[in-house]
Amino acid sequence: MKFKHIFLFPMIFLIFAMSCNAQKTNFKYSTKSAKAIKSYENAAVYYDSYNNTDALKELDNAIKADEKFIEAYMLKGDIYTDLKKYELAITNYKKAIEIDPDFFSNNYLTLAIAELSIGKYQDTKNDLEIYIKFKNINIINKKRAEYMLKLADFGINAIKNPVPFKPVNIGKGVNTTAKEYYPEITVDDKTLLFTRLVCDSLSPNKCQEDFFVSEKDSSVWGNSYDIGPPINTLLNEGAPAFSPDGKYIIFTACEKFGEYGFDRTGFGSCDLFYTKKVGKTWSKPFNIGRPVNSENFETQPSISSDGKTLYFIRGIKIKNGNGNMDIYSSTLNNDGTWGEAVKLNDKINTSLREESVFIHPDNQTLYFSSEGHLGMGGFDLYVSKRDSTGDWGEPVNLGYPINTYGDETSLFVDAMGDLAYFSSDRAGGYGNLDIYSFELYDKIRPNAVTYMKGIVYNSITKAKLEAKFELIDLKTSKVVLESKSDAVTGEFLVCLPTEKDYALHILKDGYLFYSENFTLTGAHSNADPFMKNIPLQPIKVGETVVLKNVFFDTDKFDLKTESYTELEKLIDLLKKNPEMKIEISGHTDNVGDAEYNQTLSENRAKAVCEYLTAKGIAKERLTFKGYGITKPIDKNDTEAGRANNRRTEFKVVS
Repeated sequence: MKFKHIFLFPMIFLIFAMSCNAQKTNFKYSTKSAKAIKSYENAAVYYDSYNNTDALKELDNAIKADEKFIEAYMLKGDIYTDLKKYELAITNYKKAIEIDPDFFSNNYLTLAIAELSIGKYQDTKNDLEIYIKFKNINIINKKRAEYMLKLADFGINAIKNPVPFKPVNIGKGVNTTAKEYYPEITVDDKTLLFTRLVCDSLSPNKCQEDFFVSEKDSSVWGNSYDIGPPINTLLNEGAPAFSPDGKYIIFTACEKFGEYGFDRTGFGSCDLFYTKKVGKTWSKPFNIGRPVNSENFETQPSISSDGKTLYFIRGIKIKNGNGNMDIYSSTLNNDGTWGEAVKLNDKINTSLREESVFIHPDNQTLYFSSEGHLGMGGFDLYVSKRDSTGDWGEPVNLGYPINTYGDETSLFVDAMGDLAYFSSDRAGGYGNLDIYSFELYDKIRPNAVTYMKGIVYNSITKAKLEAKFELIDLKTSKVVLESKSDAVTGEFLVCLPTEKDYALHILKDGYLFYSENFTLTGAHSNADPFMKNIPLQPIKVGETVVLKNVFFDTDKFDLKTESYTELEKLIDLLKKNPEMKIEISGHTDNVGDAEYNQTLSENRAKAVCEYLTAKGIAKERLTFKGYGITKPIDKNDTEAGRANNRRTEFKVVS
């Protein structure tokens, strides 16, 4: 629980100040023992200078002089609350109340704060109900008490209605006696990136945060390794956002002695940095710049699977720390820079702090931590889903025992939406914070996401190619993802959120484009990944491309609107290669009359040609022909085979 003990200390300070002028104010302590008062006032001075050890010694002396000295118990409770020794705080507040229940009404409030901090919800409720019956209590404290009553009721109800939760330590390949936290996993569930607190005598802080990587072998995470320079330095690197394909990282680096590690530069406090992987090598990280980074505190990024939206935490920099922390987003501009940082709506952000935002690869489900929404106390985990307007809906608390009276942060959910990962120092681990996983129950699951993975290469030389990927929502014709295969290895991994139908185009100058279609509506969580190596064909006479996203209704030859996106790619190809001439061919399966199929295939090829000429392609560059059932590319004895045979192609003829 993160309520600072702000109620008692100002009153204690006032008591101390008044005691210095007791003759003028006629103020009286609850004790007449001069020895007890002296020890108490010494303790107040120590407490004011953050010397809790000596303050407690003096308070013990005060109580020894007068065991009914109420103020001494109150201040002991205050100190133990600051030290998060809540049981001891509760003991001392109760002792103060036992001596005189009406001496100081705020004793019930500070007692309730300590009780709420360790999940004693019924005791919290009982003491707050006594507190709010006092007359003339501070209006701010009364509102705080009323809010705490809601938390207590929530906690009581949540414990009576627990949600499924069986955390599993992910193993010794990742977890050690050091602290491991902030897990991030690629969409294919093969690579884990996380933060580890490493102690090193060369570090200015003696201990610093670095990134480590683990690769999954079958179902087991392998031995982790240091990601190394130029990312890791002797300063802190933490809270990473791993792109779904594992090709880039956005991470947090904080200023220390005017430096951010190596020769990185920043705007003050903590900033976000970017690094990209080409082949096996990570690039030198660079500051992603304004307006995302500022003189304030930016941290804990999360990137959407289409790479177009960055979510992060911004804390307003104040003296001696950071003020309120909220969730912001920024959209990628066409020139590769990030747009203005926009604070998420009031359904998400509160007047208290939000932390550890995570956008699932479905781009529809947001997980985050907050101490400002109704919950168990402290930071709880919540999930919000986009509503019909595209804005974020009301957050849902993940429930008990996922959330407890302590702080829950740093949740990651895998692409399929089955497993969540988090860090905990619970008993039975390898020491300190370990990374755990658990199965999500249905209500808090995101939409499943599958993927296509493989290598792009030259169909003739077999050389690996860097090519552009465009994933298009066939319903809206909008490009939902743009990416590139690796320039060295040709490897690619493309996210495919389920419940939509997509066209995928793979493009490279000097080559015929590659076309693929994914029908994922209704696939839910059963969509298997697509593993496919892509041979791109150099532009050459005789090469043929199947237009997999050209569609007609059954027995019709009118182009469906979903076809236009792919045909525009063909138009682009023809415009970039003005000497190229092509033949459009139509093909059918063997169902029905052969003569009918011949006519249907010819009319479909003609419809494509007419679309191209209407868009400005010269007629003399185009021919069309229907082949009916005569050129199958698959068997006709299965539905899948017949679907492959029903196709439209183009062939380079000159």
